Parts: sequence; C-alpha cells; structure tokens
Amino acid sequence: MPYAHLSPYERGKIHILSMQGESPAAIARKLGRHRCTIGRELKRNGAAKWGYHPEKAQQRYHAARKDCVKKRSLDYPPLRAYVYEKITDYWSPEQVCGRARILFPHDPRMHVAPETIYRALYRDDRLGKPLIPCLRQRRKKRRKRGTGLHRRGPKIPNRVSIEQRPKEVDQRQQCGHWEGDTVVGKNHRGAVATLVERKSLLLRAAVVPSKIAQLVCQAIIDILYDLPAVSRKTITFDNGTEFAAHEKITHDLKSSVYFAHPYCSNERARNENTNGLLRQYLPKGISFENLSQNKLDAIVHEINNRPRKSLGYRTPLEVFQSDLVALEC
Repeated sequence: MPYAHLSPYERGKIHILSMQGESPAAIARKLGRHRCTIGRELKRNGAAKWGYHPEKAQQRYHAARKDCVKKRSLDYPPLRAYVYEKITDYWSPEQVCGRARILFPHDPRMHVAPETIYRALYRDDRLGKPLIPCLRQRRKKRRKRGTGLHRRGPKIPNRVSIEQRPKEVDQRQQCGHWEGDTVVGKNHRGAVATLVERKSLLLRAAVVPSKIAQLVCQAIIDILYDLPAVSRKTITFDNGTEFAAHEKITHDLKSSVYFAHPYCSNERARNENTNGLLRQYLPKGISFENLSQNKLDAIVHEINNRPRKSLGYRTPLEVFQSDLVALEC
C-alpha cells in the first residue's frame, strides 16, 4: 500500500486527541496510522514544548514539500554545451542564464537559474574540473563570502571628497562619470590602471610599470584623452597615493576628480566589481612585468562585450556607444 501524507483533517484530529490526553499509539489506532507516523508528527512540530498546532504543522509540511521538488539539471545537451562555451569565456552563471533567455526566448529547456549551474559545477566533476577555474572566485568548495580587510588610505594633497560630487552622478542616468583604481601584479611588479564608466560599466585600462603617481595619472589621461569631453565629466578614485597627482588629470582632461571615503569601497562598487572580472584573466600571484598593452586590450575587449545583468544583459560597449551617440546629437 503506497504511503499517504497526513491530511489537514488528520492533523486537526491529532490536535484534538492530543489535547484530550490520548497517547500517540491511541491516536494512531483511531486514525488508522502507524504509531511512528504520529510520533514523528508530534515530535517534528514541537508538541512536547508548546503543544501541537495543526495550522503551523500544515504550513511546515508545505514548506518542506517545496524543497522536495525535483531540481533542474544540465541534462539537455544544447544547454550543457552553451553553458560550457560561455563559462570558458569567463561569463558568470548569471550572465549565461540571462543571455540564454534573450537568445532562446521560446525554448524553456534553455532557461535555468544561476543556482542550477553552480550546483551542477560543484556536484559534477566532469563540468566542475574544467569550469570552476573559470569562475570569478574559483572556490574549490562553495561558501558564504566574507568581508575583507581595508587598509587606511594615505593623505592626498588638495583632495576633494566624494561628498562634494554632484548628486546626479549617484543616479547613473548620464554617461561620462568614471571610477578609477589600480590592479597590482605579484610583488608589486607592474600594475594596471583601470577606469570604469558608472552607467555603461565600460572598462578602459592601461599597463603601468609601477604605482608612481606621475605614471599612473599620465596613464589615466591617455586612457580617456581620445573620448569627447562630454563623456569624461568626473572621476572618483580611492585614497591610494598613486592618485596624488590628480590635479594634473583635472588640468589635462578638464574632468572633476573626487575621492571616496576611506574604507568605503562600495562607493566605487562598479570599479571594484570590474576589477574582479579583470582578475579572472590576471589572477593574483602573477607578475605584470611581461604584460603587454596589446594583451590587456584584448582582455578589456572581451570584458566590454560580455552581457551584464544590470544592463538588461546588454554589453557595456553597446550601452556606452548608444549613450555617446545620444550625447553628441
């Protein structure tokens, strides 16, 4: 005889009979159930501590049943091939899922949640071994992300605080507002100056031999100099000494330069996130001494042509070019 789950009516009867002092065995006989079924039901729903509540027990039952639903997997060959191709191109599972819904709108077999991909990678070695190294964090095991430590930023002459930055920059409704930082190679041998446009998430970057302020600031000028002035209104940096020559940037680019508060990397979240994407290609522990600008340009091109969730799965390059045309009109 197949097993049948307890019904709301039976849970109501359990409540009444337990209130009358009936034992689990007696309740089981009256309901035609095994005594272990009644015992587990009472124990599971805390009858010994605060009494048995049939409504709460039914709610817990429905919640538990949701977890028993069979989960999607990557057993559809075209989906599995698509995920493999894009993850090896350093797309995130979220980007893969979002773009698949755009490219295959009428094929539900190609529609999965990012969690489905993560679960497949960490449970299936045939996928996990080649693809986990392509993920942003490259965790061998899944775990919650912790908070990192922040170093105190040094003082910068004539520093202008982010508090004085126009409020319109926070809204990200116009392009032309950038966030800047540097990514450093092993043993501080070589670095990459990065700039990310706040609205489009477009990345521009240049190789610099060291974090000397004059070198970094000249690299930033070179990165943005070819853009129209209307597309380089403001730049927001962290408090590193490599940006101490910021007044030269203001003079040459006619851009207003601001500095985030110490310990507040969230005020430059787009730049921090994009630096994480760059680290997929240039992981920590690798020296940048032999990194050429051509190789860096190729990496930047790939990142700028990856769809982003916050852009409706359009690419940064698509959004920036569209906004640039609108500004020049």
